[in-house]
Amino acid sequence: MAEKAVIAFLVNGEPAGAMGIRARSFEQRLRDEFDVQLAYRTTNKVRSIWQFLRFLMRIRPEVCYVFDMSFSGVLAAGLYRLISPCRIVVDTGDAIYELSKSTGNRSALGLWLTRLLERYALAISDRVVVRSHPHQELFARRGILATVVPDGVDTGQFFPRDEAQLRREIGLHDCIVIGLVGSLVWSPRWQMCYGSELVEVIDRLRDLPVKGLIVGDGSGMPELQKLCAARGLEDRVVFAGRLPYDQLPRYLNAMDICLSTQTNDVAGQVRTTGKLPLYLACGRFVLASEVGEAARVLSPEMLVPYQGTKDDQYGARLADRIHGLLAHPESIRQSASSVAIANEHFEYGVLAARVRDTLYGLLANGWHKPTKEEVPVESRSVESRSVESRSVPARRS
Repeated sequence: MAEKAVIAFLVNGEPAGAMGIRARSFEQRLRDEFDVQLAYRTTNKVRSIWQFLRFLMRIRPEVCYVFDMSFSGVLAAGLYRLISPCRIVVDTGDAIYELSKSTGNRSALGLWLTRLLERYALAISDRVVVRSHPHQELFARRGILATVVPDGVDTGQFFPRDEAQLRREIGLHDCIVIGLVGSLVWSPRWQMCYGSELVEVIDRLRDLPVKGLIVGDGSGMPELQKLCAARGLEDRVVFAGRLPYDQLPRYLNAMDICLSTQTNDVAGQVRTTGKLPLYLACGRFVLASEVGEAARVLSPEMLVPYQGTKDDQYGARLADRIHGLLAHPESIRQSASSVAIANEHFEYGVLAARVRDTLYGLLANGWHKPTKEEVPVESRSVESRSVESRSVPARRS
């Protein structure tokens, strides 16, 4: 059997987290061609640096692919680079300094360290992978080349299905459900978090048969619950909390309209947000702020203008748009259109092909990408819903 190039995936997160799922989704689709080895960060981020480093020294990879611009994986990759010819890829979905500055959750020292980490990560990278075209454009203005590999979805796991029973179980039957999934991280600076807009929309539409569903947790969850209590919406908004990843398809399919809100600043403009592909793959109608990658892939009826970091009028604009949609309920039943967007832009099989090309572009001349003749016939034509790289392993010459 031909020897395969060893690729290290350093995941700045736990196996069940977003980066763990992203890394395994690529590994499953690339294992025929590469020997991909995964390592996950532990709860002790400092100790993880040395664990990652020992992992790299043991497997001696040709390429080290770091998922997320977090210091454990970045520093370990940088240290290993000092003693090896290993090439480095850093995969980031955020402008981490701008995001930290925007949330107001870090001290001046923390912001300085975040900026230093971002500069260091870019300095040691042979290739940068970003998850949106606006992020690629931002880096291009700084003279940095980046490859776009958005947040993805497995359309074999996330697809439209009837969840009428779940809606009855959680008290959301006989109504239009407006929902979202995300980390509810409270911003002391802006006095808001993901989900604030949903509470305001439900409040503004209290005369209509609409309810809210929020999936996720974080420091903002008690703040949103207090806001619901203050406005008398305790029975109009369901907080499902954090759910296992394999339960998300059920809850997404219990929603009629999904909200995807990003702020209109650098931090928001560069993000795809990992939930948008999931919403679309489940055939949901999405209402997103007209920012970043969402503005590029969604149709105009799914986009709502957003101004600045905190737009006090966004809730009103969202409510007006939803009010109009409910007057013509057939307009939110566009399941096939949403799934088509997911297949074209976010299916992991499509994205894995971009990662594959990135890896081959970094490998030394002793490795080569399989030619058309080396690829099994059955692998040359696949439907967009399940595109996968099924080539024979790479070979050393």
